[in-house]
Amino acid sequence: MCTRAQFEHSNEIGVFAKLTNKYCLVGVGGSENFYSVFESELGGHVPVVHTSIAGTRIIGRMCCGNKNGLLVPMTTTDQELLHLRNALPEGVVIQRVEERLSALGNCIVTNDHVAFVHTDLDRETEEIAADVLGVEVFRQTVAGNVLVGSYCSVSNQGALVHPKTPIEDQDELAQLLQVPVVAGTINRGSDVIGAGLVVNDWCAFCGSDTTATEVQVIESVFKLGDAQPSAVAGSMRDILLDQLA
Repeated sequence: MCTRAQFEHSNEIGVFAKLTNKYCLVGVGGSENFYSVFESELGGHVPVVHTSIAGTRIIGRMCCGNKNGLLVPMTTTDQELLHLRNALPEGVVIQRVEERLSALGNCIVTNDHVAFVHTDLDRETEEIAADVLGVEVFRQTVAGNVLVGSYCSVSNQGALVHPKTPIEDQDELAQLLQVPVVAGTINRGSDVIGAGLVVNDWCAFCGSDTTATEVQVIESVFKLGDAQPSAVAGSMRDILLDQLA
């Protein structure tokens, strides 16, 4: 099931939320409507944690995580770290990372098995990511963009990437992830997939501007609800033709 939402009139909900199979983080100070969308879908399954990171609400861009762990930048305050440690489920490791590229959500994208990272990320950060998140780490670009966290969204079921990602690159990413990879858009034609979409293995949330066709593609590639992956090809062809027109 893919649900549309807005954070204070912004459709970039991937900027203000982080969703994994074990927990969901949402930025503080949003409307009750925004939180209720998450809580109604995730209610009994995973905790929805209201937090800030480094005093900001753009938590989706500042941290990255999966069911095993959560990486936050060095600018995260002790109070925020303590709040997260208390609120997250047992077994989720939280680690502060000393990294020049501190918007970790833009530079790292991960599911529970594989992570793609910015090509200039510190070697030490790469090792910490592999250790804390329990994943294999690959330095990658998406459609020539080094900000892998901004231009793609991945789960254990599938991946949605920048619409101009060449077929060969999609095949390479699919090989590394071992899940289907589809190029597409979010929020009525936006190519910044990571900012407009958060997804785990059973549900997704996207910006309110996302079209019905885009929702259909999301539900197909991430195998959400009744959507069948075979529907992807036709829908994607329509979207790409609309874009090129």
